[in-house]
Amino acid sequence: MKFVYFKNYIRLFSDYHFWTSLLVTIYYAVLYIPLLLGFSLFLAILLNNRLKGHTLFRSAYFMPNVLDMFVVGLIWVFLYAPQYGIVSRFLTFLGFEVGSQGVLGNPRTAMLGVVIALVLKNSGFGMILFLAAIQNIPQSVYEASDIDGANALQKLRFITIPLVKPIIFFIVVTGTIGALNAFSEIYVMTGGGPTTQFLGKTIQATNVTGYYLFKNWERMDYGYAAAISYVLLMITLIMSFLYAKILKPRTS
Repeated sequence: MKFVYFKNYIRLFSDYHFWTSLLVTIYYAVLYIPLLLGFSLFLAILLNNRLKGHTLFRSAYFMPNVLDMFVVGLIWVFLYAPQYGIVSRFLTFLGFEVGSQGVLGNPRTAMLGVVIALVLKNSGFGMILFLAAIQNIPQSVYEASDIDGANALQKLRFITIPLVKPIIFFIVVTGTIGALNAFSEIYVMTGGGPTTQFLGKTIQATNVTGYYLFKNWERMDYGYAAAISYVLLMITLIMSFLYAKILKPRTS
């Protein structure tokens, strides 16, 4: 064993593939977090309105959250399959050109396909959190807004969203951590591919940093993989601090 000091970190900061994987990770997070927040809140608002069968729906939609991502990923691989996948056939029926590559084989749609699968898996948990927060809002607040003539959109903007900020903060932070450590969904669904061109160089369209870390570990480059993990940890801590500052409730 040889102590190499900061050699792995110097190598990391000059590694083009690391930086492109970080850009892919940012793209992944930018797609995933807003979709997860929006869909989870939408489901929570629907259930809060006491739709018929809301208890059954809540249980059914939470169920995918307890499944392992490998299982969910394999299911979506079959759903996205270009020849027999239900999703691919539906897209073809709507007039979209899926082609022989399929959703996951096309560099323009592969990441979106992964994100949609992940959002549908994890939004059940976000739905439960938002639903609990919404049901804790005093009904008198909404009644007062009715007297003031507020419509549904104004209630959402000025009452619901400000009062569920702690849940938004939690989902944003955990979503960021999940994006930085994404592995299972990429490993099962795309294997980091497909290849595409970026700034004149060939890169992997879904090669997020967590998957890039795994590939270095797989090549038994343990020191370099450890350096990547420490950098990811620092990024996570910095992002958590920034989110806490941005979303910190204001006191009068």
